[in-house]
Amino acid sequence: MSSVSFKDFRTSAARAIADVRLQSAIDGATLTFRTGRVKALADLPDVDGLRDQLKAIRSATLARLADHLEMFEQQARAAGSHVYWARDAAEANRFVLDIAQQHGAKLAVKSKSMATEEIHLNAELQNAGITPVETDLGEWIIQLAGEPPSHIIGPALHKTREQVAELFSREVGRTLPPDDIPMLTAEARRLLREQFLAADIGISGANIGVAETGSVVLVTNEGNGRLVTSAPPVHIAIMGIEKIAPTWDDAAVWLALLARSSTGQPMSCYTTAITGPARDGDPDGPREVYIVLLDNGRADLVGSDYDEILQCIRCGACLNACPVYQEVGGHSYGVPYSGPVGAVLMPLLYGLAENEALPHASSLCGACLDVCPARIDLPRLLLKLRAEEVREHMLTPQERLLENAVAFVLRHPRLYRALTGLGRIFQRPLARGGLLRLPRRLNPAGERQLPALAKRSFRSMWNEIKDGQL
Repeated sequence: MSSVSFKDFRTSAARAIADVRLQSAIDGATLTFRTGRVKALADLPDVDGLRDQLKAIRSATLARLADHLEMFEQQARAAGSHVYWARDAAEANRFVLDIAQQHGAKLAVKSKSMATEEIHLNAELQNAGITPVETDLGEWIIQLAGEPPSHIIGPALHKTREQVAELFSREVGRTLPPDDIPMLTAEARRLLREQFLAADIGISGANIGVAETGSVVLVTNEGNGRLVTSAPPVHIAIMGIEKIAPTWDDAAVWLALLARSSTGQPMSCYTTAITGPARDGDPDGPREVYIVLLDNGRADLVGSDYDEILQCIRCGACLNACPVYQEVGGHSYGVPYSGPVGAVLMPLLYGLAENEALPHASSLCGACLDVCPARIDLPRLLLKLRAEEVREHMLTPQERLLENAVAFVLRHPRLYRALTGLGRIFQRPLARGGLLRLPRRLNPAGERQLPALAKRSFRSMWNEIKDGQL
């Protein structure tokens, strides 16, 4: 896992903001997701009550996580699945490679999975001589481009149709028109179907694990998810240990909010429950099913000040609402999980010192909390991580000096008013069009131009309003 410093994030963010085509793609996609979410949730009779119910379910489940995981393992084994416990990414990858090599696998087809992105499974498979093929259309696009996903739900959200047509043309060896979407889709379908039929193993993630039956639930909008889990003779599911629902009634509440919060659908096109391998007489399905339960730092969060982040159902709503994500896109974060959830989760899983910039990739506006179906208080978690950076002396001496100075001024109202008054006078030679043209070495915002102080403060205008002068 690469580290994300302040310098790295600011450089990547500045590059993304200057990319006009990227800005257009992000704006269009996130607006579609946001609009769809509002419409879909409006159809529910008591959406706030349902969100409260999901919050209670997720909180109670995590409080007894070990019990529910043991029940899941017991029921999954009873259904015929093999279950492995992976303490970290290395162990999870080793299990997958051992299973693949045991079956002599050379080709693996994959359904969309953020867990496999988290553990960098594709690279491990390639190093072992096994070819991984992403079969979700968005994931396949970014695999052809040699890029990581830009969004939890829409991995190729940042790509325009012209860029997609260029990638597909290179793959098929002839020029494909970017405006003929049906032709592009048909070419993708033709190429990927060949992979489904030739694959030795299928690999998926897991949206939910239902403890009472040992079932793995997959939520997808393309038929590739069902082909990955039924056409190859072996199916391997990678599931984060927090993805447990004790009962199907609990899973139903989860599913009622998942698609509505992510893509604006009442339910995704394909909601698939896999309970063990194919039985005698089944027309299709894998002969063997393996489930890898991935810890990778999650168990350490249970009972901590940050365990609320484990309630996340990976809907992506917080990314679509976040003004920072909407400007910089997913790749600027430099980690598999981007947006507000990634800014909290990745420092917790891979170290705060190694991802110091991420908790600051937020305006703390609270939009992420407003849209989260599980009501996770992401702003609170981000602030706790920032406070931890201060306690651990992760800030540079210059940043500590500046923040201590600002804190001192804000604690003394008279000093604050005096300094802002002087600032309005001394900023005049530097202010143009409402922005300060500071030399780069004096600009704490880096590439951004700071707004100039207003000619009059809000406090002075408010006092005049109270006195009846305005």
